[in-house]
Amino acid sequence: MPCDVFPPRLLLLLFLSAAFGASQGCQPDPASAYRFTGTVCRLTYPAAVVLNEKTTKVIEAAFQHARYPSMKGEKSVLIGKVLYGLDNLEIHNLSIGRSEFELHPGKGIGMEISNVSASFSGTIQYGYTSWLGDVSQSVDFEIESQTDLGINPKLYCGKGQVAADTSDCYLNFHKLSLHLHGNKEPNWLKKLFTDFVTFTVKMVIKGQICKEINKVANILADFIQETAEHVLTDGNIRMDIGVTAAPVITANYIESYHKGLTKYNNTVAVIDDSVFHPSQLTENRMLYFWVSDQVFGPMIKAAHQDGRFQLNMSGAELTELFKTNLTSAMPEFIRKCLETGSPELRVWSVHSPFINTSSDWGTSVFATASGQLHCGSQDTPTLTFVTDVVVDVTASYADKKLFLRGKPSDISVTEAVLPSQNHRLIDETQIEFIREAVEKIGIPKVLSVLEVVITRLLNRQGVDLFDIINPVVTPRDGYVVIEMDFGFPHHLLVDFLRKTLQ
Repeated sequence: MPCDVFPPRLLLLLFLSAAFGASQGCQPDPASAYRFTGTVCRLTYPAAVVLNEKTTKVIEAAFQHARYPSMKGEKSVLIGKVLYGLDNLEIHNLSIGRSEFELHPGKGIGMEISNVSASFSGTIQYGYTSWLGDVSQSVDFEIESQTDLGINPKLYCGKGQVAADTSDCYLNFHKLSLHLHGNKEPNWLKKLFTDFVTFTVKMVIKGQICKEINKVANILADFIQETAEHVLTDGNIRMDIGVTAAPVITANYIESYHKGLTKYNNTVAVIDDSVFHPSQLTENRMLYFWVSDQVFGPMIKAAHQDGRFQLNMSGAELTELFKTNLTSAMPEFIRKCLETGSPELRVWSVHSPFINTSSDWGTSVFATASGQLHCGSQDTPTLTFVTDVVVDVTASYADKKLFLRGKPSDISVTEAVLPSQNHRLIDETQIEFIREAVEKIGIPKVLSVLEVVITRLLNRQGVDLFDIINPVVTPRDGYVVIEMDFGFPHHLLVDFLRKTLQ
């Protein structure tokens, strides 16, 4: 799950800011929003440092993508007027020195970009008019500039997502020299023109750069939001990741609060009694996600209603699974079925699984599954059964793969009949075999399939392109905490800049 904050350090801010999308309304302060919050993202200062290192590319895009308007003006002198016009202003040879940032608790983010050097070129029309006559000329020019750029965005909650007021944007010019081509030693008219037009050029460059930074920020916000929503969407199942309050900024981290509401067909989940509190997160890792059971529950229910929890196994795959060493004797009818060469086992969830997370047991999954064993070409199943299971599941992520480990805490076979034998009930010995098979064959198989399916889904959405370092999933009472270090996904920035500069 993504996070929330804003522009340049465009990356530092916007990687956070739009990653969680739009929704309706925000609470007036974070404390009042906690109970409506399904997921929280905390990005600590070391993570902000990593994002800050990527800012240069976005600043370069803002400078290079800016469109500088033509300028016209005049200035009265002792014996007449000097008229001028500047056209076709373009930027060349851009280089950026050092970039720094600071988190201002309760206020915003201060950003300084030092030693931005650039050359601008274009065409000037200038002239002089007086009672002695008129003089006009058109000449190419070049501007050499060196400046520091500063932005102090103020963060707020707008239309259900984090927004930023970037009006506090300034450029301090250390150098701005205008050279007219063709004259090493300009005449008095050119020198007079150069002196007074320099101020106008400064104002135009400042206005367009700050305007472009705001524009690029909004484009990046939309881009990251669309990317995040794409990651959290699969078929008819979507996620409302709108913020519930404006983010909190301290000297050590930026924290954003999100709804995490599952949308399926025409229904939307509700969260109004979340147990979140900031003390549940620490500041030792770069990135933290706090996720409530109330996010996972509706998501699992939607997956059940969408028919996602079904598994069919047949042929050699099924026969191989039943070679697992079990202590219970295999019933004769199952042995004969496997020997037909074309056995098939169909399993599906009867009800929506229920989950409960605790510090002691991890995430406990309560599920009811039904199964049918078909033998050969028979339409009527040889065996049908229903089982209730409780499994304590732990999750981990390494080498760009999800791993699930399950420890069954309770398994019961509530129904088991032989439809092909007039629905005869099977005996306790045979039921024990089914129970043991569910424990040692069925649950591990289901978890292994879920590992592959969820990993494939995450990778299809591009999660494998992120450099996720040493992630840890820690269960707590009613929620889980996911903590990690990370490397910024360079491909995301490249893709954004490519689309922005088209």
